[in-house]
Amino acid sequence: MMKTLYKEQGAQFRIELLETPKMQEFIETHADALNSGFQQVKMSDAMRQRLQRSNYIFSGMKTFHELNEAFPSLIDENGNRKPFEQFLNDVRKIDSTYNRNYLRAEYNFCQASADMAAKWEQFMQDGDRYNLQYRTQRDEKVRPEHAALDRVTLPMSDPFWEEYYPPNGWNCRCTVVQVRKTKYPETPHDEAMALGAEATGKDTKGIFHFNPGIEQKTMPDYNPYTIKRCRDCDIAKGKISLVFVPENELCAACRIVRALANADAKQTRKYAKPLQGTTINTTKFPHPINISRASITEWTNQPNKYLQEKNKMLLRINEVFEDKECKYLGPADPPPGKEKERVVQHHIFSTKVRGEEQCIIVWEWDWGEYTLHSISDHPEKIRKHIKKK
Repeated sequence: MMKTLYKEQGAQFRIELLETPKMQEFIETHADALNSGFQQVKMSDAMRQRLQRSNYIFSGMKTFHELNEAFPSLIDENGNRKPFEQFLNDVRKIDSTYNRNYLRAEYNFCQASADMAAKWEQFMQDGDRYNLQYRTQRDEKVRPEHAALDRVTLPMSDPFWEEYYPPNGWNCRCTVVQVRKTKYPETPHDEAMALGAEATGKDTKGIFHFNPGIEQKTMPDYNPYTIKRCRDCDIAKGKISLVFVPENELCAACRIVRALANADAKQTRKYAKPLQGTTINTTKFPHPINISRASITEWTNQPNKYLQEKNKMLLRINEVFEDKECKYLGPADPPPGKEKERVVQHHIFSTKVRGEEQCIIVWEWDWGEYTLHSISDHPEKIRKHIKKK
């Protein structure tokens, strides 16, 4: 990441740097680290995708702050550009702060949020048939202010759970369970709210006043890398207007990160436009592979079980081909009904998306040109048509 930043020219940090493949790869790596905390947690696919999207946005905004903080280190006290080794040495402390000191607490919080979001999803199946009860771990590590909430019991529909559903801070281990209505008396609403306000009193900014199950996010919109106004911003609510004018660098960065997180066909085509007319050159294939407008359209329109990941791959397609997991499988006949005039044959490459095999398809034309076509999440169907040697 810092190598990419070092290549930047000019006196001001460019927000557009977040759109580069190297930065996207870094953001995805950070998000994947957070996602790994709830891989085994049972939840719906829709909930999992929304939580993963939340982690991507959080990771993107964190990356923006780290880059913005590191950028001034490019220049020495005389206004001259530092040698790379000196720059790298100067920013090691920044990198360590963001990716070692902060990451553990962030990982724990995202894991706790995902656990509680999955629980909320289960609670929704019963609604107010049961009450919900707040519980701490009841050990010496429990914060006194959280201990006061232990055994608070209220219906799921009570607004208390919108404000004080765990986690209620960094490294919070509190949880919530369903209990029979006849087993525990309900806590008066006003008493519960007062206890909740006391428990989160140190959170003067109100960052942790959110329910990850209701909002379907691992991190609230207002967090250490955003500002208070982000709570009510239309962009945070998914209303990204075409006429939106960013008020500041944070808003501009947020817009870019959220667009990349969506990774839908329209957004991906926009960001992939510079690829049109370029060529993929890889040692795994003896011919240059052209990227056309049709390549971008077909790739982004292709259905896929991992839609976002598939679309993001296009933005770093050269790196995908050079990855050690990408292997050339050989030429293949077009599947019946999929023939196209002047396409002589297909060429198939195997790659991995979330550890699962997918096949990249390259078309060979009768005039000797090779173009990127698409990607398929049904490798078993594609492999059937590979020509035997």
